[in-house]
Amino acid sequence: MLETLITSKTRIRILVKFFINAANNGHLRGLAEEMHESTNSIRKELNNLSEAGYLEKKANQNKVSYKANTKHPLFSTLQKIVFQHLGLDAIIEHILERMGNVQQIILLGDYANGIDSGTIEVRIVGADLNASYIDQLALKIESEIKRKVAFTLQEQLSENGLVIYENFEPV
Repeated sequence: MLETLITSKTRIRILVKFFINAANNGHLRGLAEEMHESTNSIRKELNNLSEAGYLEKKANQNKVSYKANTKHPLFSTLQKIVFQHLGLDAIIEHILERMGNVQQIILLGDYANGIDSGTIEVRIVGADLNASYIDQLALKIESEIKRKVAFTLQEQLSENGLVIYENFEPV
């Protein structure tokens, strides 16, 4: 979906990196290595996104680091677009549909760090979760979002990973 709107694969990867998790940051050489791209293509996209105000640029000695500008008026919109591009909205919707009392949905691994590696690791936290449904769910979501999904279930709240859904209301 996003590929038809934004033709630069490098720009999409940078948007995913910074807008999946506002805490993510990076610098030119590190991003070039992480994304297996040339520093010139990364520099071009970082400059364009910084000039447009989507990224904040901070110089520290001889390195310039970048992160998402959370104060930009389109920050939440871009974040929603990135979530939809990766299929995270579909994952959340399917999980909440039939999994039981879900307290948290947590993104782990590469995707929590903004790397579109192809396998989305998801931890579902809650009591009395429908474990038999999880295998069917993985296949259904994978065919819908065109990415592999690996689920783990846990009863106790977790601190690590990127929380993409929370519900602490009593059931």
